[in-house]
Amino acid sequence: MLTTVEGIYRDGQIELKSLPSNVANEARVIVTFVDADVVNLAERGIDRSQAEILRNNLATFADDWDSLEMSIYDNYDAAKSQL
Repeated sequence: MLTTVEGIYRDGQIELKSLPSNVANEARVIVTFVDADVVNLAERGIDRSQAEILRNNLATFADDWDSLEMSIYDNYDAAKSQL
C-alpha cells in the first residue's frame, strides 16, 4: 500500500500537512523532493480559467508579499526561535 502526504522540508525536518489515518506508527517511508516552482493545478482541481482568475485576484498582494519587510516570514520558524 502506498499513501501520499504533502509536506515541507525545513531545517532538517519533514513537516506533514496532514497526518494519514491509515498508517502505523514507525512505518517505513520514502521521501521525494519536488521542484517548489512547479504546481500541477489540475491535480488540485483548478482549470486554466480558474487559475487566471486566481492569478488576477492575488496580483494585488504581490507588492506586499515581495517587500523587504515581509521577508521575515520566508523563514518564520527560525526567526521565531531566536526570540
